[in-house]
Amino acid sequence: MTTPAPADPLLSAQFVIVDVETTGWLPEESSITEIGAVRVGGGQPELEFSALVNPGGPIPASITELTGITDAMVSQAPPVGAVLPGFLAFARGCVLTAHNAPFDIGFLSAACQGCRLPWPAFQVLDTAELARSVMSEAEVPDCKLATLAGFFGTRTRPCHRALADAKATAEILQGLLLRMPPADVPAGAQISA
Repeated sequence: MTTPAPADPLLSAQFVIVDVETTGWLPEESSITEIGAVRVGGGQPELEFSALVNPGGPIPASITELTGITDAMVSQAPPVGAVLPGFLAFARGCVLTAHNAPFDIGFLSAACQGCRLPWPAFQVLDTAELARSVMSEAEVPDCKLATLAGFFGTRTRPCHRALADAKATAEILQGLLLRMPPADVPAGAQISA
């Protein structure tokens, strides 16, 4: 008698893996310049969401150097209030997932508050915390996105662009979940929204 292969855990739940690029590090002082997301799981084909966002002010040179997003690129982009409803509809009913989720979720929820949009009660999964709970220091020296992308050999390399980073994180999530028993996501990998 052969043992059946374990089922792909992404088939039992739907995840929206999101990444945001911003003009700085704190949501109360900075704005979103790009939102990228990938919807996976539930036996459905992968879907993507990507939008540049006009931050309403200049992008610091250091951020442009990091992300490659320029003032010219976002000058004709819609403001965050016009982009958020589409993103929220895209993510509805899914586990919202991000690498270092407090950063991305902090910016998204602050943007919703600033636009007077209700922030949904998402279940949130942080792939950085999940990696810390299932990876050993012998496997990876740290749980940075680029390190994990290298370990799992993701097809998409993280590059500080929202959709590319979300795609890499989706592949990392799949690799992390396959290392765990089904339905055994550690509590430390979840944060409240």
